[in-house]
Amino acid sequence: MKKNKITVSSFIKHLILVTWSMLVLFPLWTMLVNSIKKKIEIFRNPFIFPKNVTFEGYVKVFTDSNFFTYFRNSLFVTVVSVIVILFFGSLAAYAIANWKSKLSKVFYFFFIAGLMIPIRLGSINIFQIIKSLGLIDSIFSLFPVYIAMGMPIAVFILTTFIQEIPKELLDAAIIDGAHRGQIYWAIILPLVRPALATVAIFNLIPIWNGLWFPLIFISSDNHKTLTLGVTKLFGQYQTQWTEALAVLSLASLPLLILYMMMSKQFIKGLTAGALKG
Repeated sequence: MKKNKITVSSFIKHLILVTWSMLVLFPLWTMLVNSIKKKIEIFRNPFIFPKNVTFEGYVKVFTDSNFFTYFRNSLFVTVVSVIVILFFGSLAAYAIANWKSKLSKVFYFFFIAGLMIPIRLGSINIFQIIKSLGLIDSIFSLFPVYIAMGMPIAVFILTTFIQEIPKELLDAAIIDGAHRGQIYWAIILPLVRPALATVAIFNLIPIWNGLWFPLIFISSDNHKTLTLGVTKLFGQYQTQWTEALAVLSLASLPLLILYMMMSKQFIKGLTAGALKG
């Protein structure tokens, strides 16, 4: 009877996981198969694999558009923003976790409040700030916004992880003559690596796929990001579906590759609390 219960429970769990996987993979499948079809085939049946595969959309993307410029801009903005978020987020979390004062809780709450308030509510004020800094129509206008957007989740996750590091380990390092900077670099960062991967992935997706702020700040074609550049393919009277889906397929590759590279650390970061409990 117990074996039967375990088998039924396992079957239900696997059924839920398979169903969820199908729901997640279905849009990705639809995007990929339609990117290798002609436009007329997309409208006939958008869900089946094409009989005649064509890479015309990909060829046009590479030859007749500024895809590489958009891709380079998005990659530059994403990588630099995530690195800055991880660096300053870990420093802030390290300070808050080791600051024995009521004021530290105030600063921590200040960062947590950033998770509760959508940053788009301040679009007008943010635009005025970016304009006063002289960054309008520049790719550098995105860095302050994305870094500010990613700091709250970074501080929230990293502070919790750093607080769980045994104090005896840090005290031993101080007795051995290590200063705060050495402790941060040699002890804190290696121990919170899963949390850093979690923070990185949480910020990669919204920054890479960000459209709202590039649309507000950038008008020059040379400074557009990938998601903003693909909007040129959607016209009022006609949409170049094959090219648009080809661009979206190519745009999803970096995120998939990075997730596969960091998935082990990401899963550790998500399950660390459960394992310790």
